Amino acid sequence: MGKRRRVAERRRTTGPVLVGGVIALVVGGAGFAVYALTGGGAAADDRAPATAGHKTVKTGPLTAAEVRTASARFLTAWQQGRLAEAAAATDDTSAATRVLDGVAKDAHVKDVTLTPAAAKGDTVPFSVKATVSYQKLSKPLAYASSLTVVRRASDGKPLVDWRPSVVHPDLKDGDTLVTGESGTPPIKALDRDGGELTAAKYPSLGTVLDGLRDKYGKTAGGRAGIELRVVRGKASQKAGLSDKTLVELSKGTPGTVKTTLSPAVQAAAEQQVAKQKRASVVVLRPSTGEILAAANTDHGFNVAFQGSLAPGSTMKIVTSTMLFEKKLITPDASHPCPKTYKLAGWTFHNDDDSEIKKGTFKQSFGASCNNAFIDFAPKLSNSDLTKEAQQVYGLGMDNWAIGVPSFDGSVPVQSGAQMGASLIGQGGVRMNPLNMASVAATVESGAFHQPYLVSPDVDHRTLAKAARTMSAKTQSQLKDVMRFTADYGTAAKAMAGMSGDYGAKTGSAEVDGQKKPNGWFTAYKGDLAAAGVVQAGGHGGDTAGPIVAALLKMGG
Repeated sequence: MGKRRRVAERRRTTGPVLVGGVIALVVGGAGFAVYALTGGGAAADDRAPATAGHKTVKTGPLTAAEVRTASARFLTAWQQGRLAEAAAATDDTSAATRVLDGVAKDAHVKDVTLTPAAAKGDTVPFSVKATVSYQKLSKPLAYASSLTVVRRASDGKPLVDWRPSVVHPDLKDGDTLVTGESGTPPIKALDRDGGELTAAKYPSLGTVLDGLRDKYGKTAGGRAGIELRVVRGKASQKAGLSDKTLVELSKGTPGTVKTTLSPAVQAAAEQQVAKQKRASVVVLRPSTGEILAAANTDHGFNVAFQGSLAPGSTMKIVTSTMLFEKKLITPDASHPCPKTYKLAGWTFHNDDDSEIKKGTFKQSFGASCNNAFIDFAPKLSNSDLTKEAQQVYGLGMDNWAIGVPSFDGSVPVQSGAQMGASLIGQGGVRMNPLNMASVAATVESGAFHQPYLVSPDVDHRTLAKAARTMSAKTQSQLKDVMRFTADYGTAAKAMAGMSGDYGAKTGSAEVDGQKKPNGWFTAYKGDLAAAGVVQAGGHGGDTAGPIVAALLKMGG
């Protein structure tokens, strides 16, 4: 169901227009607006020059009339059940036919009423009201969607730009809508205190609850109900997306799945991420790996567990572990941080082109001075950082089994300048808040404990283990530099007022095409560890830092 190339810049217009001097007429039917257009074309029409034996191909931006006509042709045909005609009104007839036929035959959706809103440029929002009927059961279905009109390259004809999300916003390539007895019984997810977890109470948990049902629904003792569901295709499954219930026609009997989530910490995490755009956070218990909270500002994709983002300078915790273990540096050793450093043809800069001429490694860690780390690159092999991340922190092994889909981080073997960039969490390094909370937790406890949301006792699965444990000396050195950062470095503002055993590290990760970097923050306090990211938020100490610190102050 691939996308078709757009061949013209789109004209941004809204509202009704005159077409050849004739007003577009609304002639309704079943609550749907159908536009009857007559007369000549819009004055702004552009046509490629005609040559002998060739038809004139219209080019140029779409007119408002063309957008109205093309969208009305598709929506009218769909509403009236003329699905072949609706599919032919798109730029991918075969793909559209499969999805539209599936909605009628497999999803058992009927009595469709489509109501378009005012176009926004070439995009037309519309509402859908229908009935889902299966055997003797029926339930109403209502949602909002949108379509975009494009000009076909071969003949200039305006058509609906086909994508499955036109039919339903939750549909992606390869997904289907199906009504019937669900293959997986529902589950009742419980927090660690026995209270029920719902997406209504904890909005961030929608994808988590879907994942729990996928994994435990068939073994938790429930009985399937009749539902309209999005059944994920191979591409969506590979992306870690779970099936999703849209309408429940008859309730099944849910099985019960207990999680490690803390109701108080989860509620606080939801409140904290709501203060920022595109924020995500995870809280763990270092002594066990239990996940106490996971929250995201945006609820469509679980960045907290499944994100794959450069972690920036929070990765310097792993880099420092390697440097300490190799005895290349100690926290209090003199180690300047030059303003620039050249490696394999690249020139690396520090934030704001700062430098530390006479200072210790601890001061460079606390100030997050990049070149104090990159200048170790000539003393390292290409695989050293990868081995450290895998063997001590359990990262990048693709073997975590937390109870729902997750990404375990990636630290690929790289060479030259890219290897140097990896030392400061750029290059090919990819993490999410779950991974970086685990890094802080490993420092706090001295050993890797694979994070988990559902106890392995529930299904007797084996949790991942690290190949080795850092020495007590290395742990002490890491706690030293992280405590310094929390008290005097880039994390000091966020961690102000903290007491007990604590440490932190900030990060800012540059992203191509993004004005501000992603802001990262990871820290521990007692038997709590947390990490957060605010995408395009700027410096981690100012954005993700307050979120993480507020959750750590809840106690541990």
